[in-house]
Amino acid sequence: MANNDPIASRRDDGPHQVFEASSASFAVDEQPTGPVGAIPGVEKPVDVDERPTLPEQKVIGVVDERPTAREQAVAKQDEAPIENQPTSRQPAVITPVSETIDAGREQQRVISVRNMTKIYAAGGKTTVQALRGISLDIYPGEFVAIMGPSGSGKSTFMNMLGCLDRPTAGEYWLAGRLVSRMSTDELANMRNQLLGFVFQGFNLLGRATALRNVMLPMIYAGVSKREQERRARKVLTLVGLGARMNHKPPELSGGQQQRVAIARALVNGPALLLADEPTGALDSRTGVEIMGVMQALNEQGLTIVLVTHDLKVAQYASRQVTFLDGSILRDEPVLHPRSAQEEWAALVNAPAVESNIAVKGGTP
Repeated sequence: MANNDPIASRRDDGPHQVFEASSASFAVDEQPTGPVGAIPGVEKPVDVDERPTLPEQKVIGVVDERPTAREQAVAKQDEAPIENQPTSRQPAVITPVSETIDAGREQQRVISVRNMTKIYAAGGKTTVQALRGISLDIYPGEFVAIMGPSGSGKSTFMNMLGCLDRPTAGEYWLAGRLVSRMSTDELANMRNQLLGFVFQGFNLLGRATALRNVMLPMIYAGVSKREQERRARKVLTLVGLGARMNHKPPELSGGQQQRVAIARALVNGPALLLADEPTGALDSRTGVEIMGVMQALNEQGLTIVLVTHDLKVAQYASRQVTFLDGSILRDEPVLHPRSAQEEWAALVNAPAVESNIAVKGGTP
């Protein structure tokens, strides 16, 4: 029997606030081509009530002993002027716990990293410091691009966020739990229940159907077979593969295989989607398609962290964090993110270009 964690394992636990994020319904139409929400050839949109939704997402944190946390948070919002009320795209307001954030407004972080350092032994007495005291917060509903050249530390940082490795020093809090205090089994459970992974290589089982590939994480999570299939069908429809469920990876295009990988990452209702160069193995047109899927999911409430060396891909995110030599060089919002939906629509609607090819022995 294979290890019950399909990724890898390492370790951590802790305090922080209570955080329950019930995800918005990732409701989209079934679309065999194009990004979520951009469906060429569809004249009449499907009624919202008929659209599929993802399984409920819950971020598991340490329970707060105070029984009136929600009431206090609601009262706090009610007292604020209307223009200061949070919108659906802003993180939720919660009861103060230990720190004051953003001029008195308290927020639960999905990710909180403090003074994270990672040192690798390079043989003998030689060491390599991959991360140098990184501190970073990521809140619910953000779409963050981690950028940097090769050797900047961005991939090492992604491994830390994904609980695939442990820092040499510093703290990493994930959904209110201190990862550095977890056992190997606890880390495996965190990866399976709270994290979704999308990689440059699709990492699909070649002999299994798309449906079977998406069901795999639920097998490890102990979900009943009937529920596995129900959820898998729902998320495959969500990413536009409702008509390709019984196809195997060799029968799918690169973009369709990456959609299967995204569906597999979503099927357990993660609090956080980690994407490592998700368009790296795709052509530019298919890359726009995949970024359209991610933007649509983010717009419906999913928190996404994407690692890329490509500035154009990073411009689809709403925030960019640039790494250099193991440190954060810049952390800034993207004021005008690129819209993959609009770019895809332009590609689909672009007029065909007629080519004048000279044929040997004939007229061009």
